[in-house]
Amino acid sequence: MQLSVIAINILYAVIGVVLMFVSYRLIDRLTPQVDFPAELQRGNVAVAIFIAAIFVSIALIIGKALG
Repeated sequence: MQLSVIAINILYAVIGVVLMFVSYRLIDRLTPQVDFPAELQRGNVAVAIFIAAIFVSIALIIGKALG
């Protein structure tokens, strides 16, 4: 396996993680009435499912865009 292929995959992974973080922060700022970390600490399963759905959907979008 070529080193350039591994480097490109690592770069894509880093870009994906950064974009996931930015998208989470954007959703967090767009919904100021919901404090996601506090709700997760209280054990709110609906918020956990919502955040998981955001991560999965953003991951699919990023995967299609980078691939």
